[in-house]
Amino acid sequence: MATRKIGNIIYKNTALFLCDMQDKFRNTVQYFPQIVIVAGRLLAGAQVLDIPVMVTEQYPKGLGHTVPELNVSQHKVFSKTSFSMFIPDVQRELEKYKDVKSIVLCGIEAHVCVQQTVLDLLERDYDVHVVVDACSSRSQVDRMFALQRMQEAGAHLTTSESILLGLVRDASDPKFKQIQKLIMGVAPSSSLLPGLHQS
Repeated sequence: MATRKIGNIIYKNTALFLCDMQDKFRNTVQYFPQIVIVAGRLLAGAQVLDIPVMVTEQYPKGLGHTVPELNVSQHKVFSKTSFSMFIPDVQRELEKYKDVKSIVLCGIEAHVCVQQTVLDLLERDYDVHVVVDACSSRSQVDRMFALQRMQEAGAHLTTSESILLGLVRDASDPKFKQIQKLIMGVAPSSSLLPGLHQS
């Protein structure tokens, strides 16, 4: 009997993928500042939990590098022209972490690079968690239908607070207090709920 993946996650079996959070997208991707803040939470959480981080940049010669608000200096940054993050160099790096079964994914654009990364990871039987408050696109129609498409394909849609607490799992964990500090304030809104007043 086939088993259904329910999306339980622990930090010892997880990697974080940060997709193409680059300077040239700052003025074109909607809710970019909010997405950067939430991605920063995830990066900080990965550092606390000692989770491997894969960072990509789409054609950095033309689109610039990862925004300075996200300190990726301690992580490997992979240049790509492929829309999917799951390029050969990233695959080889990920293979070094034999226990990794789950990927937490955030970045831009939701309907292109994030979505194609999700599909490639699912094809290789990774459990994929898309952090919806840390993904956006230039068009919110593209963003909405990308999230729907990824969920239909088998990805788990989640939020930054949910994934961080899901990773640590227990308030008795020695790392819980550090994670709790990251989520003390509510994550900034990026208009995921149509009609909800945006402050």
